[in-house]
Amino acid sequence: MISKKLKDNLLKFLFVLFIFFVDRTSKTYVINLAEGQDKLDLYINPFLNIILVWNTGIAFGLLSFDSNLVYNAITILILFINLFIFYLIIKSEKFVLFSLILVLGGSLGNLYDRLYYSAVPDFIDLNYNGYHWFIFNIADIFITLGIISLILVEILNYKRSNENKN
Repeated sequence: MISKKLKDNLLKFLFVLFIFFVDRTSKTYVINLAEGQDKLDLYINPFLNIILVWNTGIAFGLLSFDSNLVYNAITILILFINLFIFYLIIKSEKFVLFSLILVLGGSLGNLYDRLYYSAVPDFIDLNYNGYHWFIFNIADIFITLGIISLILVEILNYKRSNENKN
């Protein structure tokens, strides 16, 4: 019989895999749309376009380098960070756990792309009156939501600990 702890950990990683699957599905769909074309540039509405770009940097195209050495070093660093988050998920609970699951699911999606394509496909272009945000993907959304959630948890915990001191 499977122990409760093992069941809990399996459930946690099923959520991670679900996030990974949602990300992979969206990227595969966009890559397939672009197949056979020089570029993909779909107008959805005045605020949203689908534009496929290949990101060799980290989040939102930051730290893009042409050097394979730098790219591989960043990829290895991301792998170690994912392993650490994996460990934290096993040890965490409640809202921190949920936040870390979001981060790991998205991060694994982008890590897969870095290893398989040697770049991450980004395609969501938000804009307003000609001002564009960085082009990003579904994994980036999950990572960002997870990090924002972790920051909020820390702020609330800090407030609570200060209230308890007074």
